[in-house]
Amino acid sequence: MEPDFDRIDDAVLALLWLTLHEGDRAWKGFDWECLNRLHEKGMIFNPVNKAKSVVLTDEGVERSERLFREQFCR
Repeated sequence: MEPDFDRIDDAVLALLWLTLHEGDRAWKGFDWECLNRLHEKGMIFNPVNKAKSVVLTDEGVERSERLFREQFCR
């Protein structure tokens, strides 16, 4: 079985929307490799810091909400 990391990244980005606070911050309790890929894709700012949250880019906020609605809403 070969994982589709793009789909995994989309699911994590959608779930980041659940913990979104202050408009663009979300708790970073996800796999570091996935967070690094989201950073490389321009969805979040560099997750490597002492903060317990990551900051989503404007594009990341918009995409995370859209993905959440597509994947988890009726």
